[in-house]
Amino acid sequence: IGTSAGKLLPRAGSWMDAVKAVFGVALLGVAIIMLERIIPAELAMLLWGMLFIVSAIYMGALRNLEIEASGWQKLWKGLGFVFLVYGTLMLVGAASGGKDTLQPLRGIAIVGGSGAAGHQELAFKRIKSLDDLQREVAFASSQGRPVMLDFYADWCVSCKEMEKYTFSDPQVIDTLSNTHLLQADVTANDDVDQALLQGHFGLPGPPAIIFYGSDGQERRNYRLVGFMPAAEFSQHAAGAIR
Repeated sequence: IGTSAGKLLPRAGSWMDAVKAVFGVALLGVAIIMLERIIPAELAMLLWGMLFIVSAIYMGALRNLEIEASGWQKLWKGLGFVFLVYGTLMLVGAASGGKDTLQPLRGIAIVGGSGAAGHQELAFKRIKSLDDLQREVAFASSQGRPVMLDFYADWCVSCKEMEKYTFSDPQVIDTLSNTHLLQADVTANDDVDQALLQGHFGLPGPPAIIFYGSDGQERRNYRLVGFMPAAEFSQHAAGAIR
């Protein structure tokens, strides 16, 4: 390259501005990916939608092409239009409680001819302390129901993966249909959280799942720490609560 007197180097021009814009959008995308670890999924989807829509406008998705427009300009506008549509879907999904950027409309109930059928999800009851846990376990035991306790934190990446890929699975939902579901949010990681998570159970941190039988006794052999895929988790949970 040095001996070519610069002939092999790319020439400056408007295309360089486009390259800078692409890398700028990519950096913003990386920033959102990092923020997804600590912010709610709905807010992350909102940020993605805004980024896609603003990028689409910059790419000329809302401008008319000139008759003599080149193929690259048409391609650029087409990609921009795709970004615009997908970004809009993300905003709609975020407003309706959606959490999956790959399926932004998953949270919207679909009204069919036979009635409304929406996306199901596990309904957890939040607890904070050991007293809360013991009270809920006793309540479930009086009804002859098993208990599942999920330790969750907003900053826990694997917790979000469990919520997104495992707890939303229809087979998992069916398996736990008669289970009293509890969730301890240890995001604050305060003394009460530490007393329950580490003091009582001796767990290093979330995600962690504890099972109790209908007799109110913990199934220690079925403790789970870390992420587990839906199919495997369904079998694991079925064995724990039977």
